[in-house]
Parts: sequence; C-alpha cells; structure tokens
Amino acid sequence: MSVTLILIVITVAISLYAWQNDSLMHKWIFQPYAVQRDNSWYRFITSGFLHADYTHLFFNMFTFYFFGGAVEQTFQVIFGPTTGILLYLLVYLGGIIVSDIPTFIKHRNDPPYRALGASGGVASVVFASILFYPTQDICLYAILCIPGFILGVLYLVYSYFSGKKMGDNINHDAHFYGAVYGFVLSLILVPQALPNFFSEIAGWRMF
Repeated sequence: MSVTLILIVITVAISLYAWQNDSLMHKWIFQPYAVQRDNSWYRFITSGFLHADYTHLFFNMFTFYFFGGAVEQTFQVIFGPTTGILLYLLVYLGGIIVSDIPTFIKHRNDPPYRALGASGGVASVVFASILFYPTQDICLYAILCIPGFILGVLYLVYSYFSGKKMGDNINHDAHFYGAVYGFVLSLILVPQALPNFFSEIAGWRMF
C-alpha cells in the first residue's frame, strides 16, 4: 500500500472517531489561542487529521488521492524508495504545519477561532504536482479541465484575496501558504524540475 493511501486511511479513521469523541476533537483541533496559552504545539499537525464533516473529508482525501500518488512516485524515482518517501512526507506533513503558521500569528489572541483539515498538506502536494507536471489537466467536478499551471495561478490569486476578506469559514490562508510551500520546497529538492516546468509551459498549446 502506498504512503498516500496509508495517510488517507489514517485521516479518515481519525476524523470519523473524532466526530464521536468531542474530547479528542477539542484537544486536537487547531486553536491558536490555546497553542499560545498552554504550548499545545502538537495541534499544528493533529488538526490536519481532523475534518468538519463528510464533504470536507471527501474532497480533501479525493484530491489528495488524485495527486498524491504521482508526487509520491516522482520522489521515489528521483531519490529512491526510502528517501523519496521521507521527502514526500516532508511535503505533505510539512504543508499541514507550515500553512497554519500565518493563521497562528493572525489568530493567536482570538480565543473562539478554530481550524481543522488537511487542506494545507493537500495544497502542498497539488502544487508539487503542478511543478512536475505543469500542463497536465486538472478537472473541476469532472467537467471543466484546465492545465495545472493556469489553475495554480487562479487558485493562488483566489486564496490570497479570499484570505484577506475572511468572509467565510474556510481557512484560505492555509490553502495559499500550503500551495506556496509545496511548490517552493519541491523546487528546492528537485531544482532540475524548473527548466522542465518552463519548457512544458512554452510548448503548451490551447488547441
């Protein structure tokens, strides 16, 4: 079983269990004020294994499954099985942690604020995939298919400005910073991917 599938199984199991266990949900959810108050820094990672409901869980894990396998395999081909898996975990788990740092800074004095979900890690993996395969189509709701590099730009712009407005209950900052983290880290780890990235985009044609 791939690491991606193992992470999905673990995330689904923990999310389902937490829905029936308010104590675990309260202890593991990302609450910047609590992190600052009682040094519960573990919440940066545990909150990535919790989800709000079935829809939230499904879309995160479906997206992770769709992109994770290719990125996991790419790292293993380049670095070998063991190192490749470790670096892949650095992209995913690191994305969950790093994407919450701006949220922590913004809401550390806001007691009611809470966040949860693997979105930062998923965005990190998606943008690693965009770096490696920039012209591969990403299909939205199996209807509208757009090359990764174009959707990536639109996603970043949308997440950035949505995060500024804070008009809904979605942590757009986590999406934005997780995406940037995944792309930059993957580029640092595989610098030879950059020439290929621009070469593929230069050769892309709409029709």
